[in-house]
Amino acid sequence: MDPVKLRIEGKKMIEIVASYWEEIRHRKPIPDVKPGYLNKLVPEHPPKTTETWETILEDLEEVVFNGSSHWNHPHFFAYFPAGIGYHSILADIISSGLSSVGFTWIACPPITELEKVTLDWLVTLMNLPEYFKNSHPGPGCGIIQSSASDSTLIAIMTARAAKVEQVKNNPSSYKWIKCETLRIFYKIFYWQSNRSIHDSTDIITPYYHDPRVFKDFVMYFCDQGHSSIEKGAMLAGVRFRKLRGTRKYLDNYGLDPDVLQKAIEEDRARGFIPFMLVATVGTTATCGVDEIEKLGPICQKEGLFLHVDSAYAGSFAFCEEFKYLVKGIEYADSYNTNLHKAGMINFDCSPLWFKNGTYASRYYNVDPVYLAHEYQSTSTDYRHLEIPLGRRFRSLKIWFTLRNMGVDKIKEYQRKTVVLALQFSKIILENDKFELFTPPHLGLATFRLKNHSNSDNKRFLDAINRDRRIHLVPAMVHGTFLLRFCVGSPLTDEDDIYHARRVMIEVYFKLFQK
Repeated sequence: MDPVKLRIEGKKMIEIVASYWEEIRHRKPIPDVKPGYLNKLVPEHPPKTTETWETILEDLEEVVFNGSSHWNHPHFFAYFPAGIGYHSILADIISSGLSSVGFTWIACPPITELEKVTLDWLVTLMNLPEYFKNSHPGPGCGIIQSSASDSTLIAIMTARAAKVEQVKNNPSSYKWIKCETLRIFYKIFYWQSNRSIHDSTDIITPYYHDPRVFKDFVMYFCDQGHSSIEKGAMLAGVRFRKLRGTRKYLDNYGLDPDVLQKAIEEDRARGFIPFMLVATVGTTATCGVDEIEKLGPICQKEGLFLHVDSAYAGSFAFCEEFKYLVKGIEYADSYNTNLHKAGMINFDCSPLWFKNGTYASRYYNVDPVYLAHEYQSTSTDYRHLEIPLGRRFRSLKIWFTLRNMGVDKIKEYQRKTVVLALQFSKIILENDKFELFTPPHLGLATFRLKNHSNSDNKRFLDAINRDRRIHLVPAMVHGTFLLRFCVGSPLTDEDDIYHARRVMIEVYFKLFQK
């Protein structure tokens, strides 16, 4: 490490990032490149001698910036936003500068300590239950994961382990299941009940993760839930049902409580063991909401672990008018949101809270002697509640942002996205060529060409993205192809909304009014 060179080159790098932001409007939101474009720009073989920073920086524009999709361009209306703030950039400099790997408390105490405090701040700001706080005397806790995908997978595996433990401890409670599985349960129950079962072949079956027990488990989520839920179920090796969403709450799509109840009863009658519901607050396609207040009591009554995936919508609960998003959250066993979406914090920063984190951490407790330390009985080792062992100093981003930007600035940004999406949903209807698919919600508007087929709408979208002045992505809901218009960049203003409409109308007439 050369501090002198860091000062010199680091200042240049900050200047490059600042200039990129100042000049981003002069770029197109998506690049005009094809897969493999870098093959002509980057040598096939690694350099044999070192190069100067001047040479490297000269290549940045052609290799990196010119080929990038600019997520915070004011005309980038695809996906959900990628949070941005210079506070996060500076925090990541400190994290990288420390170069610490916080897999245990002693490995770098402030990584753990600041994470515990800042996640408690978020509990207060979003009006979450007090027992989610790390400082609460109960067993709840909060931890920063890399993404909602990681959070969902950990939640699924925790729910699976909890049900395995319950089955092993009370096999007689499952007499209703099919005979073959019941015999397996009794066999397991009468075997040794320590943390790992050693078979005669010396193959170890982890006590809480016994595939002979969870092979007939089934979990539920709405068909409007994110693809990461299905992927998480696949990785956890559990069966799942995607329950068809209905259009009710907020005139949008979500999981009907009656549909969930019926599915549970059907599956029990077929010999399966329902163990979990993953509910979504802010679906990707239309920003629909599963009503936690109505689904939660069913989960409680039927013994299902309830995880709430609120990756996009959750941080909107900073605002008083959006507190309905956490209504019924007291029923949740775990809850996740991505501050790196609408929370104005750079990727990655995905807080996950457990109602009973102390209990859940037992399911992943592996204690080699090289990770032991004198404070492990009185401190928090986050490695027990995540997939990787190592972790970065992500809480610095929250700490810097809330202290210097302030939550009021985040609220201002969130309210602005809501207003602009609402405005778009009004002006896009003025020329009678388009129709809304669902009402705008939290910065997202959904629409499609009126009286046109799915294939026409896809042609329209493809033409818009080939034009490259704005960028949109589609969704498919129960066979209907629709376009999503999501306001994400903090630079987007009213003029940009009208610009987007002009582009859409121009593209429409080129395609369909020849």
